[in-house]
Amino acid sequence: MSRSNTELKAGDKVSIQKPADNGKFTDAGQVLVKKELGRGAQGIVYQVEYEGKDYALKWYFYDNLKHPDAFRGNLEKNIKDGRPDNEDRFLWPQAITAAKQYPTFGYLMDLVPQGYIEFDKLYMGYEWKKPKEKGQPAVKETYRFGSLDALVTASINIVKAFRSLHGVGKSYQDLNGGGFFIDPVTGDVLVCDCDNVAPDGENFGIGGFPGYMAPEIVRGVAKPDVLTDRYSLAVVLFRLLLRADPLEGRKVLASVVLTEAKELEHYGSAPLFIFDPDDPANRPLPGGNAAKFWPILPSYMREAFTRSFTAGIKDPNQRIIEKRWQEYLIRLRSDIIHCTCGKVTYSTCFDHHEHFICTCRSCGNKIYTLQIKDMLAPLYAGLKLYRCYTEDVEDFETITGEVLPNKKDPRIYGIKNLSTKTWKAKFPDGSVREIPPGGGAPIWKGLVIDFGDKIGARVLS
Repeated sequence: MSRSNTELKAGDKVSIQKPADNGKFTDAGQVLVKKELGRGAQGIVYQVEYEGKDYALKWYFYDNLKHPDAFRGNLEKNIKDGRPDNEDRFLWPQAITAAKQYPTFGYLMDLVPQGYIEFDKLYMGYEWKKPKEKGQPAVKETYRFGSLDALVTASINIVKAFRSLHGVGKSYQDLNGGGFFIDPVTGDVLVCDCDNVAPDGENFGIGGFPGYMAPEIVRGVAKPDVLTDRYSLAVVLFRLLLRADPLEGRKVLASVVLTEAKELEHYGSAPLFIFDPDDPANRPLPGGNAAKFWPILPSYMREAFTRSFTAGIKDPNQRIIEKRWQEYLIRLRSDIIHCTCGKVTYSTCFDHHEHFICTCRSCGNKIYTLQIKDMLAPLYAGLKLYRCYTEDVEDFETITGEVLPNKKDPRIYGIKNLSTKTWKAKFPDGSVREIPPGGGAPIWKGLVIDFGDKIGARVLS
């Protein structure tokens, strides 16, 4: 039996190893195989039980690994190192199977929790599932984000995960739609396939996935690293926010059959952004997602994607770094308006006839704007402020304030202090009062809030 045909079955027991205090891998018991969860070109994923808890075991087709010994060695190093900065968004390898029990090997990781959906399914919006009984038609299951806020939050979480990874000197090397699981309600993200992760500058045979690979990898003149990760990250964000491929326009679609030569041309030697400002030859087809969503995306996001797929295609050093993406996306989340009529979209879809006031095109509701740091946030009921707004930190998850309607008169909004610090509010009449944690201040034109540490906000009019 060849190594690549070595498969497990329910009831099999596989010995695993974990690193001891001295760094050497030692026996850590056995896992019990329960069932197969899925398979791909690299191997099979099984659900297994270990010490009374269910895990996932990724089991390799040995003959499909280009450098199996080096790959295993890198996997062991990742297990020793642990998740980057304890970043729990990674389904990180926790143990490796014993080397001599089977002619191949695998690693142990956490299972994907219930409610998380694979990125590719959210991108497509649906999948056809096999019927439970023969002779019955396939069932179409649809997938969508619970809100626009969750979509943008998922984008932020993906960027944060890769910023943490690159911060410890490692690159993922194979970003693609199958590498993420997303909670469509909250925007929480889990990054899987972390066996591909390697120290920046090292590669163990992983090239990437078509459509996500940087052009220099497609051309065969470079190997995956942090800079190629940044190109792939831009592709992921574009696909997530616009549900479209940044390079798949008229020029690419004219190739009825995408041969190897055409794939090299369109994605390697002559890639052309569908919204390239200087060359319209590859524009998206009318009526598609790209044509629909691009005009409503705020200008700073369009500029970021344009840079990523024009200058960034030609020069890897021109690609946007994770910190900058994080800043853009945090701003984008603050650009979402929830109007009282039920309309939820970016502020670009509201009229701006009056200075710093957004007017809903559906109901005529007027929404004031809060200037905070270098951002403008529309003040609608439910708007949340995060620590990265009110303090000099990068915490975009901890909520420190929220816009809420007055209990006695819901037509009047106020900002509630949900932080642990006392704020100061200066009202249009010049009076000043403190806003303690749990307190609030009514939103009036000209209201100024001092969050401390020389950070403030002003209601514009």
